[in-house]
Amino acid sequence: MPLKKNNITLSIIIVNYNGGKLLTDTLSTLYKHTRDVSFEVIIVDNASTEGNVIEELKPFPEVKLIINDKNLGFAAANNQGVKKSKGEYILLLNNDMIFIENTIKVALDYISNSSEKLLIGPKTLNTDKSLQISIGKFDTLWYIFSVNFFLYILFPKSVRFNKYYYNFQNFNQPTEVDLVKGSFILMKRSDFNDLDGFDENFFFYGEETDLCYRFRKAGGKVIFHPGTEIIHLGGGVSNKMPWFKYRYQSLAKIRTYRKIFPRWKFILALLFHYCGLLLRIPVYLAASLLKFDKEILYKSFYYFKQLFVYPKR
Repeated sequence: MPLKKNNITLSIIIVNYNGGKLLTDTLSTLYKHTRDVSFEVIIVDNASTEGNVIEELKPFPEVKLIINDKNLGFAAANNQGVKKSKGEYILLLNNDMIFIENTIKVALDYISNSSEKLLIGPKTLNTDKSLQISIGKFDTLWYIFSVNFFLYILFPKSVRFNKYYYNFQNFNQPTEVDLVKGSFILMKRSDFNDLDGFDENFFFYGEETDLCYRFRKAGGKVIFHPGTEIIHLGGGVSNKMPWFKYRYQSLAKIRTYRKIFPRWKFILALLFHYCGLLLRIPVYLAASLLKFDKEILYKSFYYFKQLFVYPKR
């Protein structure tokens, strides 16, 4: 049973927007594979415009549902869910995850048996069971330059050129890293609250990087746990709204640069960012003409539109 009266060890927070079958598959596999853990599940629906989340959740009567009348964004909705939670630990979980083993128990045992302040993410797989990029280093000016001038593609496994080089190493035990992606984040609720949760200026994308950055500054350790695996379908609703994806990725990058860099480094980071956009416009335009591919042409247009994206605060 997921709950043992009022003794809830773990609160699982899932933010949903037009999740539909993705959400129900996540819940089905979560309940199927999670054992020996007392937990609650809180769904925060961000004013979905497709389907009926109440109907979709009928097979899961134990789930607590919060329905917002507008889309508050990923960060704010997670904060909202945590405030309603009761568990000593919280799991911030995407609505497009497929459990294939008792991942929650493995991660929870590790964090609860440690005296250190920890934030944990597991090994994340694609649907074909290949390794998904889920851990990385914090941005530096050099990494930003490497990304915007395609060096990270030329040298994907390089410590010098790719901040995601961690993913190409064969870890066989829990390892401290800079950041884990936000599809699965387990930590103590008190540690999350000490940070005042996610920064709600991040509407979508970047909020987990900021959380990991502040958590480490506060003396915590971010742990990649390769001893258990979970599938992340990835993209979800954002793949249906490509401009949404490009716009908020750009906003998240700029907000992150502004928070972690002194002014002169922030200006250089912005310069690299916009130069990278300018470089991609003709590259993708030429590729679309050579391949007669409309989707690549749209990418060129989205990179052009990103030139005019800048956060108000």
